[in-house]
Amino acid sequence: MKKIFIALAMVFSVAGLSAQNKVLYNFKASTLDGQNFDLSSLKGKKIMVVNTASKCGLTPQYALLEKLYEKYKDRNFVIIGFPANNFGSQEPGTNSEIKTFCTQNYGVTFPMMSKISVKGADIDPLYSWLTSKAENGVIDAPVQWNFQKFLINENGQLADVAFPKELPDEEKIIKWIEGK
Repeated sequence: MKKIFIALAMVFSVAGLSAQNKVLYNFKASTLDGQNFDLSSLKGKKIMVVNTASKCGLTPQYALLEKLYEKYKDRNFVIIGFPANNFGSQEPGTNSEIKTFCTQNYGVTFPMMSKISVKGADIDPLYSWLTSKAENGVIDAPVQWNFQKFLINENGQLADVAFPKELPDEEKIIKWIEGK
């Protein structure tokens, strides 16, 4: 009986370790053009992951995100946008339509991924990791609305969350990017 208990304890401790050892680099995505995007290609960079929408009151944040990306992209920083239609059907377009919208209206040059689900039964595995302390080892941070920002450190670990109404150029984010 003691051996069974020890074996079960080892299984549960290994399962717990693997969940907390998971990092952003364990995930893959697909770009708006349908190309595979291995997030491990971003090792060593600070990364902002943001769920986006084209028909939201917060959509003008695209301009601030692009400005932030332009300023810091040569300083080991990248923004990755994940369009999602989870809130008020505010991202109804196809990947092609989303790409055209972002490019024509906001001049977006940071990487934009294919539309995914960021909550609910069909949540994308990346967002399951981002939003669940059991998976990321840091914080429970369910996506509240469009333009929630997840800050990932150079080791691929979740460092902080900026909620939708927090602008991309707020002091907290700038200090994090600059390491202050």
